[in-house]
Amino acid sequence: MFKHNTLAVAVAAMTLSPTLSFAADGSDLQSIRNEIDALRQNYESRISDLEARLKKAEVATVVAPASTPYVETSNAPVPASTAAGSGFNPDVSLILSGLYTNLSRKPEDYRIAGFIPGGEIGPGARGFSLSESELGFSANIDHLFYGQANLAVSPQNEISAEEAFIQTTALPAGLKIKAGRFFSSIGYLNDQHSHTWDFVDNPLVYQAFLGTQFSHDGVQLKWLAPTDTFIELGAEAGRGSNFPGSEVNRNGAGAQALFAHIGGDIGVSNSWRVGLSYLHATPKGRDYAETDALGNSVTNSFSGGSRLIGADFIWKWAPNGNGERQNFKLQGEYFRRKEAGDLTYDTAVTAHSDRYTSSQSGWYVQGVFQFMPAWRVGLRYDLLDSGVVDYGSNAANLASVDYRPARTSLMFDWSPSEFSRVRLQLARDKSRQGAADNQLFLQYQMSLGAHGAHSY
Repeated sequence: MFKHNTLAVAVAAMTLSPTLSFAADGSDLQSIRNEIDALRQNYESRISDLEARLKKAEVATVVAPASTPYVETSNAPVPASTAAGSGFNPDVSLILSGLYTNLSRKPEDYRIAGFIPGGEIGPGARGFSLSESELGFSANIDHLFYGQANLAVSPQNEISAEEAFIQTTALPAGLKIKAGRFFSSIGYLNDQHSHTWDFVDNPLVYQAFLGTQFSHDGVQLKWLAPTDTFIELGAEAGRGSNFPGSEVNRNGAGAQALFAHIGGDIGVSNSWRVGLSYLHATPKGRDYAETDALGNSVTNSFSGGSRLIGADFIWKWAPNGNGERQNFKLQGEYFRRKEAGDLTYDTAVTAHSDRYTSSQSGWYVQGVFQFMPAWRVGLRYDLLDSGVVDYGSNAANLASVDYRPARTSLMFDWSPSEFSRVRLQLARDKSRQGAADNQLFLQYQMSLGAHGAHSY
């Protein structure tokens, strides 16, 4: 308060300098003192009012989550502030995406030879189409919880809740709990939204084993270690209704997952992250369409256990840690899946059931280089191994395929700002045995409104 009084007196002295001069000539000094006291009281009243308003604003402000997502930078993972809008005004984002597709093979005949299909796989329809667009809402609910919802609009004019979850923000010891519908954190790409991918589509290994992307209706627990090296451990349990699982009427969890990630810096220009993942699903009556050994279209069903293990890595380079002009990103993932149970052949007519086992694997590796501001080029190679498949007595109807589906993709994209991107992608897809598909994609992606930082 002494500083406030001193400042008030100084202001008053400058303001009333003519009056003080007059006082030296014999004016009423008491009148001057009264005016200074009035100014001091007015000044202190305004300071008190401002301090009260500041305290009120601080109470109303919700603190950002204690353990937040990680900014995608050229260096090691760095915590990003996710202080979303207030409880009355959530942040709103809209991702607009459109696509032109040119294919040399009919997309309706698409399949990955030797693999049981599931989810939304394939290159999509020919010609112009609305790619998946996304409407997102997010905000800190209070000092304990954060909420987020993402609605996806498909090219078929279907609206679905892609993600809708709550997340704790104030648990101690680096713990964080997420509950609701969310993308699993297994692997590297799985929990990333499609508009953050470096290519138009997800790798073949994701399409074959996860139906492009695996999501839970369930709960996730993460622990971030209090160390300079980035160490993250997590576990998930969910309904397991999505491929490789299926809708099961049970009280317990239909799928469980475990994952671990570790990363750090190498000097000022390089950073890295590696991870291990495990997913266990228990599908029951998981139907899929197939062409049998006689060329007939049939529907089969599988019930049993599906176990997937994976390993992922990513390395990023940017000169002196500044990736604005140039940067390079190298990443890859490997998955191996084993399934065992009962397979029913031709559920509509024959309905013949017997044991089924399979052991299959796949991987991809890709590199993306930003060679100048706004311009990038990327190359990706995918390879799957159909492995060993045993249909039991159904082998007479469903022949095993000894084939290794592969795909090579080349992309160029231009991002005039952080809110817009135009991409050209060329690919030669050998998913179908003996029938290569030459593919061309032209895509735009535009971001409107607030949008949170992307993961590392």
